[in-house]
Amino acid sequence: MILASALIEKLNAFYPDSEIDFLLRKGNESLFKNHPTLKEVHVWDKKGGKYKNLFKLIAKVRSKRYDILINVQRFANSGLLTALSKAKVKIGFDKNPYSWAFTKKVKHRIEEGIHEIERNNELIKELTDSTINKPKLYPTKSDFDHVSKYQSEKYICIAPASVWFTKQLPKEKWIELIKVIPSSHKIYLLGAPNDASLCQEIIAGAKNTNVLSLCGDLNLLQSTALIKHAEMNFVNDSAPMHLASSVNAKTTAIYCSTTPKFGFGPLADQSWIAEVNGLDCRPCGLHGFKSCPKGHFKCGFDIDISELIKNLQEG
Repeated sequence: MILASALIEKLNAFYPDSEIDFLLRKGNESLFKNHPTLKEVHVWDKKGGKYKNLFKLIAKVRSKRYDILINVQRFANSGLLTALSKAKVKIGFDKNPYSWAFTKKVKHRIEEGIHEIERNNELIKELTDSTINKPKLYPTKSDFDHVSKYQSEKYICIAPASVWFTKQLPKEKWIELIKVIPSSHKIYLLGAPNDASLCQEIIAGAKNTNVLSLCGDLNLLQSTALIKHAEMNFVNDSAPMHLASSVNAKTTAIYCSTTPKFGFGPLADQSWIAEVNGLDCRPCGLHGFKSCPKGHFKCGFDIDISELIKNLQEG
């Protein structure tokens, strides 16, 4: 969803007088609050009547009579909405089960060297051109004001959690990293409320009084505002990496079971990648797993912390 914001930027640049709406799943709509380009954000609430709410949304979309509907997903529900949208032009990927109903189908390729924003740009290339825009989010002044109290000294942001275990650097490695970060830097641990226990375990293990957990204390745009001016953001292959990309913030992205070759790497001008090369079991899948299929999790435990610190010094 964050990466799809690149399409908003480019469409607005080519069609500044157009009205652009954005559709997303409930829970992430705050990312586009007060977005200067969007006219309306449609929200699909998948809880409390998933399909009932989907068909309500379809009815709303049909009433809009859009000139163009662009579907960046490959899932059946979004394909059904596109097919029934009554939009004059329907554009989407060929792997969507309802692509037969699209006006234009674009080949979806996951190949080395092709980033997700490049894949998505193929959907609008004929409407615009082949140049690529980066994703962009817009934290408000109130978001920056909210986090200003944490910015009185140099600081580093660490987002240690991930939905998937094998995409998450082991807590022992985060502790190892924190122990070698210069004492001149404040360290903020970012995450959702359910990441708080992991962050407290990391703090307890690091025994560093400069570390503060902000899990659950900041919303997504406030976290983005804090990330923007950090000396470095250490992140997994997860949403905080894309938050950093959206504000061009310094990023060290750590890949365990996955790889940036899938096309979801960091996009900031100053960004680095940490990974373990030479493992015949890596990558073990396009997404993460709840545990290491081999049982050793070398792709996480063998990450070289000295390389991460070097990135901080270079940054």
